[in-house]
Amino acid sequence: MKKMFLAVLCLMVGASGFVFANGGAQSGSGATYIPLVSKGFQHQFWQAVKQGADQAAKELGIQITFEGPESESQVDKQIEMLQTAMGKNPAALGFAALDSRAALPLLQQAKSRNIPVIAFDSGVESDIPVTTVTTNNKAAAALAADKMAEAVGGSGKVALIVHDQTSRTGIDRRDGFLEQMKNKYPNIQVLETQYGGGDHLRSTEIAKAVINGNPDLKGYYGANEGSAIGVVNAVSELGLSGKIIVIGFDSGKLQLDAIKSGLMYGAVQQNPVLMGYKTVESAVKALRGESLPKIVDSGFLWADKSNLTNPDVAAVVYE
Repeated sequence: MKKMFLAVLCLMVGASGFVFANGGAQSGSGATYIPLVSKGFQHQFWQAVKQGADQAAKELGIQITFEGPESESQVDKQIEMLQTAMGKNPAALGFAALDSRAALPLLQQAKSRNIPVIAFDSGVESDIPVTTVTTNNKAAAALAADKMAEAVGGSGKVALIVHDQTSRTGIDRRDGFLEQMKNKYPNIQVLETQYGGGDHLRSTEIAKAVINGNPDLKGYYGANEGSAIGVVNAVSELGLSGKIIVIGFDSGKLQLDAIKSGLMYGAVQQNPVLMGYKTVESAVKALRGESLPKIVDSGFLWADKSNLTNPDVAAVVYE
């Protein structure tokens, strides 16, 4: 992973060398302006994405903004931010959709104005984005299912809590887990999916209710940082550390601490820094008229107590 990121950093040119296919809107300082509207700043994941985007902007000589709502449940707030960004006449636009359908009218407007849209993290259910920079979330969730099955011995009852059922990441991280369990592990019973909005406090209360209602529960999967921390909190508060297998998604200090202490079995890791970098890089390529693949895979891997110091893992975890 580290080698991959370094290789990406080498794919840079000076700002003076850009010739943009659509003329390239510029900021007051003369730099090309590309806003990135994320799902929020609720989790450290988005700070890591911003880090990669800032690095790309610096190296490629463009101006970006990076923003998102306070909570990943604030779809209306995100749409307002997208509308404001569009009002600044950007050269291109990066967008991580909380609701892949709600933003379509604004994204259609961007297309009609020849503003390339780069989707990141979550795809959009249309052909408007010129590419989507994302983790293969279904495959990553299937890996979480494999690890869960391994940890619970291939049988028993497990639960899952997902951040939402409207974003592409929420849908894929749910369906990838459920489909893998159904297809490969018929002796594992998966409880009905619960949704916590990516909020760790709400997810904690949901997880506690599920655990209390299912005293024979063997494992619990949290499909993003907030969901996973909610499960960790619930297990800890109920005094069940070591008795319920907890599997998460992404990093953050609380998850890493839980993995190190043994409270969490492990977590699937994305590469948020590379995701942010490739989003900005893809926007610049689109402005130059270069062809882009439909999906730019930013990668994933598994992290647990045994491999946190492995260089490939250490390169993608974040606090």
